Amino acid sequence: MSCLNAFSPIRCASSPFSKPFRRRIPTTVPLVSPIRFAVKSEESSSNVPISSHPSFCRRESKSCRAKEDDSESALGSDGIILDKNALERDLEKAIEEENYARAAKIRDSLRFLHEDSKTSVLAANAKFYDLFRTGDLAGMQALWAKADHVCCVHPGVSGISGYDLVMGSWEFVCAEYEFPIEIGLKNIEVYVKGDIGYVTCIEVVKSKGSNWGKQFATNMFERIDGQWYICSHHASYIDL
Repeated sequence: MSCLNAFSPIRCASSPFSKPFRRRIPTTVPLVSPIRFAVKSEESSSNVPISSHPSFCRRESKSCRAKEDDSESALGSDGIILDKNALERDLEKAIEEENYARAAKIRDSLRFLHEDSKTSVLAANAKFYDLFRTGDLAGMQALWAKADHVCCVHPGVSGISGYDLVMGSWEFVCAEYEFPIEIGLKNIEVYVKGDIGYVTCIEVVKSKGSNWGKQFATNMFERIDGQWYICSHHASYIDL
């Protein structure tokens, strides 16, 4: 939901976020166009608030544990997998040696590690929407990766890049609208490979005094020093 850049906004008359920004614009930030959602008056009973969605923070994290007997080069003393690459090398070696029992155990450990990463990305995605729902700017500042490559595309407007400008867009969102905002998520999918993961979902959004609106969103996350940070948010209008 990007709100910074010099562009002509796409208007949607029934949007819950249709009012223009009246807040004074910092001199370091380009001119802002209003944030808008495409909405219709239909309210679906399947809209699930993010705080209660089963795919999010209340999901149990699968353990990344395995027995130490066959994967000692990749496991700590308590059996926690420390190095995915080392496990993959051990798996290749076990297959070459035709030690299929050992290979099966390592393969299971890799699968558990992958599932745990997916759960962590889903938890970071849940946190993003919880911060958005409550207008928590400080939380947003902490969750976004502090890098030039981060990008945000709010519905109907051009994308912006760079941590400072992206945070500027969320500052305007948090300042101009009344929170909490109702947000439900549907059709959630997650993909993780290495230190990069992304979530796709349908946002079902309602601000005070408006009807429900839908956006298709893609949120990309990056693991930095063991912590997942959001590095891209792209939301586009869809019909209800």
